[in-house]
Amino acid sequence: MRLRERSAATPPGDLIVAGSERRPVVLATLAVPFDPEAFRVALQAAMESGVTMIVVDAVELPFWPQSIATGHADTELESDRVQIRELVSHAAGLGVEVEHLRVRSPRPAEAVIQIATERRAGLLVFGPDPTRIKPRFFSRAVKRI
Repeated sequence: MRLRERSAATPPGDLIVAGSERRPVVLATLAVPFDPEAFRVALQAAMESGVTMIVVDAVELPFWPQSIATGHADTELESDRVQIRELVSHAAGLGVEVEHLRVRSPRPAEAVIQIATERRAGLLVFGPDPTRIKPRFFSRAVKRI
């Protein structure tokens, strides 16, 4: 990595890194709305760097026998989905290119890692609202990520 010299035309705060690629910001949650601070950090990073913000809503998909036994396979509330879509719309309204992914997986934390790896994320913000998720589940997900 090399830094280019700043010319008189370049404002003082703007350093240009030669050979760097523009990598997206990934904002991830686990079937609950985002913590407002996590959303702010991801949005600000995407806006300042001019990259795509990939919003990942990783929903736990129970194993098939469990889904049959409970009568449903959806563990996310519709009101939570609406809240996440509103934040995505807000970010798009501010001029940020946003890609919204809803991923159903038996292992949602691993799905987040896989998406961030495949998309070559420059920043991964893991930001589920901690008041809406079980502390043990949250800490295990953080350790995996």
